[in-house]
Amino acid sequence: MGTDFLQSELSHILIFQAIVLVIILSNAWLMRACRHEPPADLPSVSILVPARNEEGNIRACIRSLLAQDYPNFEVIALDDQSSDATPAILQELKAEYPNMKLVTGVPSPDPRIVGKNWACAQLARRASSDLLLFTDADTQHHPNTLRVLASALAGEQADLLTGFPRQHMRTWGERLLVPFFGWASLCFTPLWLAYRLRMPVLANAVGQMLLFRREAYQAVGGHAALGASIVDDLELAQRIKAAGLRWRLINASDLIACRMYSGGREAYEGFSKNYFAAFGFRLLPYLFIFGWLLFMFWLPLLTLVAATEPPAVAFTCIGLSLLVWLVPYAQLRIPPALALLYPVTILANTVVALRSLWLSLTGGIIWKDRPFARQRWRWL
Repeated sequence: MGTDFLQSELSHILIFQAIVLVIILSNAWLMRACRHEPPADLPSVSILVPARNEEGNIRACIRSLLAQDYPNFEVIALDDQSSDATPAILQELKAEYPNMKLVTGVPSPDPRIVGKNWACAQLARRASSDLLLFTDADTQHHPNTLRVLASALAGEQADLLTGFPRQHMRTWGERLLVPFFGWASLCFTPLWLAYRLRMPVLANAVGQMLLFRREAYQAVGGHAALGASIVDDLELAQRIKAAGLRWRLINASDLIACRMYSGGREAYEGFSKNYFAAFGFRLLPYLFIFGWLLFMFWLPLLTLVAATEPPAVAFTCIGLSLLVWLVPYAQLRIPPALALLYPVTILANTVVALRSLWLSLTGGIIWKDRPFARQRWRWL
């Protein structure tokens, strides 16, 4: 590789990284600006929790939700045909908190609506409030969560509010895989543009926190319209955007905590399910983006190793790389030291991305004992 070519490629990387850093900083400002003072009249909220085999998480989740400092809300939990102690724990919670509502999930009468989508559709039918908050059974919520979220939704006049919880990670597999989606969202979704353009591809969401106005949720068909979609959160956000409704993203790391996966192996399986689906099964953009990420973050490092006189631009690229990882990690309350491992993080997630592609194309995706059909892909 000639010196001139190398210099040119490193310069391109440098320019791209500078643009990404501007996106990161502008996103941080916009997410902070979404916080608002509570309105005079806070709307009623239904908190909806689907739970399948969540015996290790469900008790802490429900108790944190029932402890909300909010004037008018209900908590509805659904046992999604669990095979562990989840149903018994939910019954214990129901006896302890009579105001909690408990639903026993039933098999879907429509084979086109399955899994979590069917569970959430059942929950939505039981909800009676103005706002619907879908959250996962592995989350825990600060007592002020509902008040902050409802105030932000009202202040932004939004139809969907979503955000990034704080992720707890205890194994190295989790530390290398779990932060990647939040990091990528903050780096490559320019919110100032996404809020203004009616382009569904610019909308994203986090299923651990989806707060809808009931009318908006119903207008896009809710979870019942998603069929067997693997990434329900992203698809709902994109439907909101396509309908011309308002979508907003906040940093909820001070309000909600979550241990998404209970170990590296589970994280590996979970993201293998999601990655290709998050790209709408579009092959060329998928391969290009993961290839570009490898190139962008590894070429400057390889240049330092291989070149007898490494160009100064390579050092600058590495410095910007550190900023591009450190700033989002600090926003999401991820230990900053993990940002130093960004080359390994990129490699690990590329491996998962390739596995996700393979499993999606061969019909090998299984999650919580439920198989997913072989996915139809497209070039673009």
